[in-house]
Amino acid sequence: MKYWVIGCWLFLLLVRCSAPQADNPNNGNNGVILDSVFEAYYEERLSLYPLQATSLGDSRYNSMLPNDLSEAYREKLKNFYAKYLDQIKAIDRATLNEAQQLNYDIFRWDMEINLEGFQYATHLLPVNQFWGLPLSFAQFGSGASDQPFKTEQDYDDFLGRINGFTVWVDTAIANMKKGIQQGVVQPKAIVVKVLPQYESFLVNKVEESLFYQPVQNMPDTFSDSTRTRLTQAYKAAIQEKVIPAYQRLYEFMKNTYLPASRASTGISDIPGGEAIYRYLVKYWTTTELSPDEIFERGQQEVSRIRQEMEKVKTEVGFEGSLQEFFNYLNTDQKFFPFDADEEVLAAYRAIEEKMKPHLPEYFSTFPKTAFEVRQTEAFREASASAEYQPGTLDGSRPGIFYVPILEPEEYNVTQMESLFLHEAIPGHHFQVSLQQEMEEVPGFRRINYYGAYGEGWALYCEGLGKELGLYTDPYQYFGRLSSEMHRAVRLVVDVGMHTKGWTREQAIAYSLENEAISEEEATAEIERYMVIPAQALSYKTGEMKILQLRQEARETMGDTFSMGAFHEEVLKEGGMPLEIMEAQIKQWMQEAL
Repeated sequence: MKYWVIGCWLFLLLVRCSAPQADNPNNGNNGVILDSVFEAYYEERLSLYPLQATSLGDSRYNSMLPNDLSEAYREKLKNFYAKYLDQIKAIDRATLNEAQQLNYDIFRWDMEINLEGFQYATHLLPVNQFWGLPLSFAQFGSGASDQPFKTEQDYDDFLGRINGFTVWVDTAIANMKKGIQQGVVQPKAIVVKVLPQYESFLVNKVEESLFYQPVQNMPDTFSDSTRTRLTQAYKAAIQEKVIPAYQRLYEFMKNTYLPASRASTGISDIPGGEAIYRYLVKYWTTTELSPDEIFERGQQEVSRIRQEMEKVKTEVGFEGSLQEFFNYLNTDQKFFPFDADEEVLAAYRAIEEKMKPHLPEYFSTFPKTAFEVRQTEAFREASASAEYQPGTLDGSRPGIFYVPILEPEEYNVTQMESLFLHEAIPGHHFQVSLQQEMEEVPGFRRINYYGAYGEGWALYCEGLGKELGLYTDPYQYFGRLSSEMHRAVRLVVDVGMHTKGWTREQAIAYSLENEAISEEEATAEIERYMVIPAQALSYKTGEMKILQLRQEARETMGDTFSMGAFHEEVLKEGGMPLEIMEAQIKQWMQEAL
């Protein structure tokens, strides 16, 4: 394995420094300077990323929606990261104490990886079926997500964001026109999935618009005059700005972009695509692993997990092939026990109650942030996956596990336990909430997210099911293997599509060969990897690193090793690039001897 943290840099991180750093006369001064850099960065970042500020519960920028696709704004962001990189590089790392050095290392990695990203024309691909502002803006505007609609000012704030959205849409269209000229376009199979999403916002009556829901749910405490003013303002904004903006975007995508979209699959087929993919692999895995190394890892993991699946198939007495067992799991009525949406949600809540008594044995610190299970909003349910949405920093909004339930009668029960472990407890909810609750660290560390660490932890948590009183049903354990196989398959198909010329259809076929999923599910997943290259690599890469470190700790520490203590060590400093996490864990191992 190749690492970006190499040579004496890693040695310094592990050994720190043989001389007591407190004796260095410059330590205190540089520490103060470092803290001031972090504080300034955090405050400036929130103003540049106001949607993130809103999600964190900071209302100062709730009316802002910057045009982050424009060249001027991109240059502003580039200068922002360059400025803080220069400031951090001017500080002598050796004069800092251990906690400050960790902050320094994470911050510098962030600045460098973000700056590197400006080399690539990803802003010419602003929309897709999985995520992007046209979808997240609707979530904010629905009144059921992060944007608050509790006060008169809250309502006025979102009217400001509507103005920003119309500008963003026009810039997105202009950028996609440039992309057409340069050959930087999305695959045709993706564009056809975007069209019905945008068309759903083109309602005939304002009252039918998702963006009208906050008006319908206006607080009773508002005066009649306030209600009248805001109702008129929202009707006008929706009719004259929101619907026309989505109309322009929809018509452009249908009439201009779709005919110009490409028949190919991978990002390597656009100009500069190979370099973009290598960057995205580094960004999402936080390693220097090459695509070929990841591809090989994926093939090995697929083979290993298939053997485990065969064991479970034998255990339950199924005599057919693994493919036939997959079909059995996807079709037999006993795996589809639900008749109503609420029954699905109740089953997830029951999983939480079942594992609660076992959690204290493996975790010593628990989040203060509340937790809820909710059904995904109807407007995005058709294309959404189950997901975790973090709570606010102040705890005023809980962490939410969103579950899309299109037809409860078609909701398969076999992967519910592994999914809950991953998306909810102790997966994303523990990791994200505990990180946000770390009051002693600089603000940027409370809000940073690293795919390999966060998704790696969540996938690792799926493997804790037996310890936490779950997987007593072999079919649920097979569901866990299916979930792990899903992430192993990703290593193969993602690299295959983006560097080895695999087609969309080839990737779908590979998924169906190795996973207990339907063709519809496999197609949706493959199309996700097509538009978010390398993101899917983070899960297995992170999980394998955590498992590797756990095994090293067990071997190094012997009888003194504790799973609970290991989990505490992994979680206590929050998210970070994998190589920095590895150095932290190895330091802990040595100190514990």
